Amino acid sequence: MKRTLAIGLAVVAAAACFAGLVHAVLVAAHLSDPAASTVYGLTLRRVWASAAVLLALVAMIVGGIAVARPRSRFTSASGPVGATVAVVVGLIAAVNGGLNLAVANGGPGTGNGVVGGAAAFVLGLIAVATGGLALARNRSKTLAPGQMT
Repeated sequence: MKRTLAIGLAVVAAAACFAGLVHAVLVAAHLSDPAASTVYGLTLRRVWASAAVLLALVAMIVGGIAVARPRSRFTSASGPVGATVAVVVGLIAAVNGGLNLAVANGGPGTGNGVVGGAAAFVLGLIAVATGGLALARNRSKTLAPGQMT
């Protein structure tokens, strides 16, 4: 019971932290004001932002697997290959999220995909950090003790 409660609280805290980071990105981009009239349905920029978010989620998952299982024979998402994939795909997602925010001319509800762009930016940066951590761990394990480079 205590473990379930702790996991639940960790999930809620992570969701609150993510929402706070997305809001901070929207405020920093001066896009936090809601729209006067809401656009419903898919627009091209919302699809762009959604694709960037999906890329960032894939990069986060691959980076998490690379950190958790640095040496596995069964998956290509572990070790240096998975870490490199996480860094590259996370960077692509973060750049696309940032570009979506840069070309947006309104806040949430305008059909510009600003919430998705901000989420892709945050998740992409987290994926880059996770992949970088996995690469650093892998590099430190391959070096012999006392070896500088």
